[in-house]
Amino acid sequence: MKRGLKILFGLCVVWSLYWAVAAWGLRQSVAGWFEQQAARGWQVEVKEITARDGFGGYPWRHVTRIAQPALADPGTGAAWRADWLELQSPAIWPGHQSLRFADGDQRLSYYDQTAVITTQGLQADLFLAPGLALELEELGLTSGSWRIGDDAEATLSADDLSLRMVQGSVAESYEISAEARAFRPGKALRRLLRAAPKLPQAFETLSLAMDVTFDKAWDLSALEHRRPQPRQIDLALLEAHWGEMRLKMSGALEVDEAGIPTGEVALQVEAWAEFLELAEDTGLLSPTLREQASRVVAVMARASGNPEDLDITLGFRNGNITIGPIPLGPAPRLIIR
Repeated sequence: MKRGLKILFGLCVVWSLYWAVAAWGLRQSVAGWFEQQAARGWQVEVKEITARDGFGGYPWRHVTRIAQPALADPGTGAAWRADWLELQSPAIWPGHQSLRFADGDQRLSYYDQTAVITTQGLQADLFLAPGLALELEELGLTSGSWRIGDDAEATLSADDLSLRMVQGSVAESYEISAEARAFRPGKALRRLLRAAPKLPQAFETLSLAMDVTFDKAWDLSALEHRRPQPRQIDLALLEAHWGEMRLKMSGALEVDEAGIPTGEVALQVEAWAEFLELAEDTGLLSPTLREQASRVVAVMARASGNPEDLDITLGFRNGNITIGPIPLGPAPRLIIR
């Protein structure tokens, strides 16, 4: 009995020493990373890096809190600030990191534009491959109620958010899915769309599923140097339901180094006239192009058997979006800053 207690006590002492050394090493690594970014010319502010509640998750986890972190990359013009960020990982394997963010406001800036991101229960779970590169194998991002806007009003908000990104058989490819319940455009966007009188406050459905191949895998260098850029996009489904308007999209695009997409996307639209009206109101279509597109779309819709709905293919070529021979306007540049 005594021998068993001695062995158990010895194991507890060894584990406690291991835990303490690993926790110290983890905090040193975090502090060292911030120092490296400062040496590279970033603007870095951190009030303190501590083990939460003094014990830091002992004995099964490591919990490290970074108080008042602020980062600004002069190379990209991007900056971020939060009240605190908490890193959690199993004591036996730091490759599974959970990042918890403080409830309330974070500020994300790009040069002179600043967005206030307000979240409840925002957490990111990262599964990282062994090695110094810390290559991302899986990411799960969840949040309760969230909003993006400024200090005065929201531009976008929703009741929750679920995002999942899983590495495929090729290191550079990822399966990406996302869903937000009760997604709401803000007042400014609704005024821009001139949609407030006839559309509900929230989307009934907003979901995404696609496979994306980037020019390199997501790893630590994506934060320190440059973000991986999409090169192939296989869109399984983008679905949105807002009032009478329903939209479904699927297709495949190739993206060049300038971010210009080439390919085709199948588009199913219910109440298509409402979409064209919004496109004109927001300036995506000029009145002349809207009238031309309306005539062509009406013919296509009647050919499909229902004049109110539309089933067409959007072409992306030479930097433009087209419906058959009708140009809709320039295609968006698909570049991750």
